Amino acid sequence: MAEILAPVEARLRTALGEPDARAAVTFLGTDRIEVLRFIDGDVVRYATLGMSAQPMADPSDPFADPVKGPRAELVLSVRAGLADTDQVLRKLAVLAASPQVEGVIVAPGASLDLGEPLWPGAPFSSVLVAEPGGLVEDLELAAPMEAVRFLPLLPMTPNEAAWKRVRGAQELQERWLSRGTDLRDPLRGSVALD
Repeated sequence: MAEILAPVEARLRTALGEPDARAAVTFLGTDRIEVLRFIDGDVVRYATLGMSAQPMADPSDPFADPVKGPRAELVLSVRAGLADTDQVLRKLAVLAASPQVEGVIVAPGASLDLGEPLWPGAPFSSVLVAEPGGLVEDLELAAPMEAVRFLPLLPMTPNEAAWKRVRGAQELQERWLSRGTDLRDPLRGSVALD
């Protein structure tokens, strides 16, 4: 695990700078998940560390490969100082542990729903998993292991999440783009979904 997580943390530091805070959460029957906080001007970024220690696979599969399979970490970016977003640390750890706990394979286009606000007073209880490679480049690992992908999370309001289930991730992202939605605003309302 350490041989994977050390270069993962190094990649995060190279892309995002030095973390100014970190928290660790361990759930029964799972590996430890850390969440690192990075401040970049008026943006705060939270990144998980630990999700990539094991490849994602269906836990009920008796033939799941312990080495091969997709690996990922999660990255959430929000504007600093507008809401108590540091309360998202435990929620991000829950999402990062979901592959081990529920056998979820987290991939771009997926929705992850917590069933409760991401932080106190947040209008979001779920996130859309976006395409990797923009903020933090994939980290290649020694074969036969797959690269670690750093997946951005885009908070969704309940209306946006319902619309995404019907219309798809691509259409929701196009709607956000066409309406100039600030996806980093921790207090934003739902985009117009007419």
